[in-house]
Amino acid sequence: MNGDSNAITRDYFDSLLLESRYIDSDLPDTSFELFGEKFDTPIMTAALSHLHNICDNAMVEIAKGARDAGAVHWTGMGEKEEFPEIFGTGAKTIRIIKPHADNKEVLWRIEQAVSCGALAVGVDIDHAYAWNGGYDNVLGLPMKPKSIDEIKTFVKAAGIPFVIKGVLSVSDALKCVDAGVSGIVVSHHHGIMNYAVPPLQILPDIVKAVDGRMKIFVDCGVESGMDAYKALALGADAVCVGRAVMKPLEEGSAGVTRKLREMTTELATVMARTGVKKLSEMDSSVIWHRKTF
Repeated sequence: MNGDSNAITRDYFDSLLLESRYIDSDLPDTSFELFGEKFDTPIMTAALSHLHNICDNAMVEIAKGARDAGAVHWTGMGEKEEFPEIFGTGAKTIRIIKPHADNKEVLWRIEQAVSCGALAVGVDIDHAYAWNGGYDNVLGLPMKPKSIDEIKTFVKAAGIPFVIKGVLSVSDALKCVDAGVSGIVVSHHHGIMNYAVPPLQILPDIVKAVDGRMKIFVDCGVESGMDAYKALALGADAVCVGRAVMKPLEEGSAGVTRKLREMTTELATVMARTGVKKLSEMDSSVIWHRKTF
């Protein structure tokens, strides 16, 4: 694998096996509640950015697709004028902002998201550094890591649920709790660092440390309803799906809706076969770790 965090993550997903539990089982309910809103599925779109050349108006189409699937929609970077149209679709949207070096850049983007009616807003903390040993620069915009005090400032400015994306340690998770954050995305940002621990491997430790004080989402490598099930069984409240919806997005919103529904159907099937009738009954004891014989 040569340090490829995405390959390591895929291998970890595939190393997790499930036992079946049929007695007293029944058809499950995949409904999900987040920040006061109800959804049909805990499988959400990821905070994708600048989706040009996939289909016409792709940033808006993916929002429509999530809306029609009864799913939470997340969005990342885009053109300033795109966001009112994205939120105007009626999709319940969480807006993730890059860690701009100038906090004024972060704050006005928070204000824009809130004014557009965002379900939540947040900052992506893992895009702070470049591969050259310096701070990152995204499309000409300088980035910088954020302190816990800066995050507290963002939380207060938002006045709505605030999410931190890019948490991959108990240490950062606990700092997010201290900052008053409402949720975190356990993620290595599609391999932004080589040899990153797979999100699902560290997830149980983060869940234990957080102890229900905020929502926990999982990103990176979620390709199927089975993958989603494993993350939920290990303690995630919901999962984000990015690359798995890129090909369907070529068809516009209908392709995204179909993919999210297919994944939710597979999730429901696995829930039924493991005796889980609703998401609150997810149980990590159903997970077995494959051993090499």
